[in-house]
Amino acid sequence: MSSTYPRPEGAQFPLEVSMVMIDLDGTLVHTAPDLATAANRMLAELGLPVHDMAAVASWIGNGVPRLVKRALTGEMEAEPDPVLFEKAYALYQKHYAACLSQQSRPFPGVVEGLEQLKEMGFELACITNKAQAFTDPLLRDLRLRDYFGLVLSGDSLLRKKPDPLPLQHACAHFGIRPEQGVLVGDSQSDVQAARAAQMSVICVAYGYNHGHDIRESGPDAVIDSLAELPHYLRRCP
Repeated sequence: MSSTYPRPEGAQFPLEVSMVMIDLDGTLVHTAPDLATAANRMLAELGLPVHDMAAVASWIGNGVPRLVKRALTGEMEAEPDPVLFEKAYALYQKHYAACLSQQSRPFPGVVEGLEQLKEMGFELACITNKAQAFTDPLLRDLRLRDYFGLVLSGDSLLRKKPDPLPLQHACAHFGIRPEQGVLVGDSQSDVQAARAAQMSVICVAYGYNHGHDIRESGPDAVIDSLAELPHYLRRCP
């Protein structure tokens, strides 16, 4: 699972950056319970077998359409019948909107870490593959939205992670060079996006990396809590 992109030259800690980009599902928020609930309500309405939360958690990370396809097929890359998928996708959106933040909660250390980062003067961006229709309501429900000067969802731009475009867009938004930013995530997709954008990447040890140890993807560092992140960073002068 190693990234095909090289690490930035001379990456060492503490990283000297001015912007911190953070993934949502599996990094900021434990969303698997509500995602699983929506998937199983969708499947039940279609008369199909449901899945346990561990299975659904292993499918998170590439956007809602791919999650729906995985729920329908039980496989990571299989394609369901197109007509069935369109029906299922509409049902999933309905059910997920209804239970978006019922069980989802920030991971331990997230609020503490965000508070410290703001106090240190970093610009913060949330970059997720989650659809915008769900991203902003979830962040607002959990009182996380105001920490971020920029939120980019999976449908905000033409391409999403692992493409580097969202990271490059965030750099342009804040007027910084790629080496002045760092991405914090939980998956191989995050590592690939950062490498393609020539940025450093730090990953959390928990999260939803399709059942694989994130260390296999070769991030610059792995942390157990977002509360540890400030120790790895220094604000650019």
